[in-house]
Amino acid sequence: MKSSTGRWVTGADFFDRETELALLQQRIEDGNHISLTGQRRMGKTSVARELGRRLEQKGWVFLFADVEGASGPEDVIAEFAKQIQRVQPLFRRFGSKFSRWLGDHIEELSALDVKVKVRAVLDDANWRRHGETLLGDCAAHEAPVLLVVDELPIFLKRLQQGEDGAARVDRFLSWFRQVVQDSPMMQDNPMAQDNPAGSLVVMVSGSIGLGPLVERLGISDRINHLAPFRLGPWDKSASEACLRRLAESYDVQMQAAVPGAVYDKLGIGIPHHVQSFFARLRDHARKTEKICLTLEDVDYVYRNELLGPSGQNDLVHYETRLKDGLEQANYSLAMEILAEAAVMEVFTAQARRCLASDYRDIVDEVRARIVNTLEVLIHDGYLEESADGHRFPSRLLRDWWAARFRDHHIPLGDRQRTGCQEPG
Repeated sequence: MKSSTGRWVTGADFFDRETELALLQQRIEDGNHISLTGQRRMGKTSVARELGRRLEQKGWVFLFADVEGASGPEDVIAEFAKQIQRVQPLFRRFGSKFSRWLGDHIEELSALDVKVKVRAVLDDANWRRHGETLLGDCAAHEAPVLLVVDELPIFLKRLQQGEDGAARVDRFLSWFRQVVQDSPMMQDNPMAQDNPAGSLVVMVSGSIGLGPLVERLGISDRINHLAPFRLGPWDKSASEACLRRLAESYDVQMQAAVPGAVYDKLGIGIPHHVQSFFARLRDHARKTEKICLTLEDVDYVYRNELLGPSGQNDLVHYETRLKDGLEQANYSLAMEILAEAAVMEVFTAQARRCLASDYRDIVDEVRARIVNTLEVLIHDGYLEESADGHRFPSRLLRDWWAARFRDHHIPLGDRQRTGCQEPG
């Protein structure tokens, strides 16, 4: 098993998730369209790709379209075309309808050539028609097809920020929903026994939440054909088992209590954080020529590596994705909420009133925005509700945010204002 701190994994490097994979595979084989959700760094891409690998072994076609960089629907359709290029029977069927633009020797085109040429043809007047053709070909293919659309929420957020953005998001999701739901049945397909609902199954995922985005736009029904499947963190036993497996693979000796201490430091078993902690422990052992890692090494690496400059660079991903998923005003509120929850260890009801008081003359509908922002922070795993407010479930994220803001965050309850004290 290889150590992985920044890439998706599959095959021999894929660890655990057997229960989730079995459930997800059954739902896909039953023809259910899925929205794969879960907080940051939970391994959604790895799960999707491992699922695709296993389905390919059963005769499925697996297409993985990353639309993070797409600016409009035309880019999304071009990315779909790029993905079917490697499935020659499927691509020949689609290419025959595009021969005017692709040429007669489509088998010689690279995937990138296909994407560029198809994108050059598409515009606002025809992307729906060509997209329907492409997805219709997938649905009519001799083998069932799983299409994973990764980072769909980021694309939709970018689309929303443009001119007439909310309406464009609505039009795209309405179109996509209709095309997916209208996929032909497979009565005449010999593989229909495994997939009676149709030969095209879609799964969407992303590092920002799709649900909160459509809720803010008032179009939640546009994704009601997608059954939610949430990927949770590893429990303590799985996290410890992963650490022991990695240590064995790299011949790293450690005290028996080290895996448990690593989990306790992290506070929650986010797969990427478990992998990152091990990678830094391994490097620490090499640099110090340690024969056996101890609890003192765990503490040192946590304080000086994960919470140090290199670790903070790694965790900047969380702030970047938060900015991607929120409007500017909501992003400012989110940073205040997270700083308060980190420095004070909880974001209380009083702090919430103080935040609303602070921003009431700066941000319109501030109370509603705070509610929406908290919903996103909970959905995306930054915070969770507790008896006295909202707290970080991840000790690593809390300590990282606290290290960043501790010296210059004035607690909300200590700021000079009126209207935010406890009632009565």
